Order: sequence, then structure tokens, then C-alpha cells
Amino acid sequence: MKLPVAIALTAATSWAIAQPYPGSPAVPRPATIQVTGEAQVSETPDRVYIDIGVSTRAPRSEDAASHNAARVATVIAAVKRAAGPDAQLTTTEYSVSPDYSYPRGGGTATVVGYTVSNVVQVRLDDLRRVGGVIDAATQAGSNTVQNIRFALRDEQVPRNQALRQAVLNASQDAGALADALGLKVVRVLAVDEGSPQVEPVYPRGRVFAQVQAAAAPTPVETGTLDVSATVTLTVEVAPASR
Repeated sequence: MKLPVAIALTAATSWAIAQPYPGSPAVPRPATIQVTGEAQVSETPDRVYIDIGVSTRAPRSEDAASHNAARVATVIAAVKRAAGPDAQLTTTEYSVSPDYSYPRGGGTATVVGYTVSNVVQVRLDDLRRVGGVIDAATQAGSNTVQNIRFALRDEQVPRNQALRQAVLNASQDAGALADALGLKVVRVLAVDEGSPQVEPVYPRGRVFAQVQAAAAPTPVETGTLDVSATVTLTVEVAPASR
């Protein structure tokens, strides 16, 4: 995996010094400072998930289902050719729903037909093929491309980098706060890790994946993914030696 193309650090810092409870004969609680560090690592995605669907309508449910099955089979065959042998296809949604007609003057709605929808998710690691896969699907009969989601095959490496940066950031802030208060950091008492976040950052704000009727291939811009981590440190502090 490539090293991150950019690392951005921010910190949200809060602190509190805990004093012994009044009148307590026991060993007093140590004075502490609590600091939160955040870090963010940007990575180029190397995996994409595309939801390709086929929706068909017919007066009878069995006809709608039969037509749908035939079109989906054609779409799947075309997608497999365009995606290559390493792509993975999974059916993620299948539904049969009645279509109703509502009288203008009110009254009971009547069933006038049925709609069958079938969605197949394509997992693709060769992002150069994304536009070709979309084109092949639509030309073969797909009438919905519902979602394109970029991802990382291995999130652990950038996540570890973000965690290390967040810990370093929080540790430096704890030291700076302690020094400003005439204290020193004695030890780390607790570490609280927030849930890691992976969020897309699209060029011009979004992924551009427009299905075109012309012969030109569908353009797709992958953007980047931001892997962020948050770490909260609770450290014991004591008066600094003068």
C-alpha cells in the first residue's frame, strides 16, 4: 500500500486537575490532565463497490419476475466480461411489489401490475475498469446504478498511522499544558480510543459517475479517503522540580 499522501493533525484539548476529597484520610487521588488528540491520514482508494440494478414491470408478478431474471442474467454476463476474473458479484437486494392505481375521486386502489427489482453489488479492485463496468451494465439492460462506494482493501496500515499521530499529538499537548501550569507529566493513567472513521473526500465535493447515452466511456473520479483516529489520554501530573 502506498504511504499516505497527506497527514493533517488537529487537537481538541481539555484539562482538569483532580484534588483529594476534603477530609479524606486515604491516599489522595493524583492530579491529572486529560487531553484529546486527533489525526487524519489521506489514502487513495484501491477498491470500489458498485450497486447495479434491474427493475422490470408487468401486469402479472410472474411475468415481471421472468423478464427481470432474463435481463439480470444478461447484465451479469456483461459485467463479468468488463470487470475481469478478480471481480466479485453478490446479490444484495431482491423485491416484488404491486403497482397501484388510485381513483381520482377517491375509493379503493387497484393493483395494475408488479415491479421486480434485483440489485447486484460488484466488488472491483481494478479501479481503471469502473467506467467500463458501468457502461457494460447499462448497455446490457441495467436501469439503475444506485451507489458507488470507494474503499481500502487494508485499512489497518493508515489506521495505525493515524493512531500513532493522535497519541503523539495528545502527548505533546499534555506536556505543554503541564509545563504551562508548573507541572510535569509523571505517567499515563488511561488511554481511550475513539472509533476510527473512514470518510471519502471527493474531487469537487463528490464522485462523478454519470451514465451517458453517448458512446463516450463513463468518467469516474475516485477522490481520496480520510482515515481519522481520536485518542484521549489521562496523565498524572506532579509539581515540576525547580
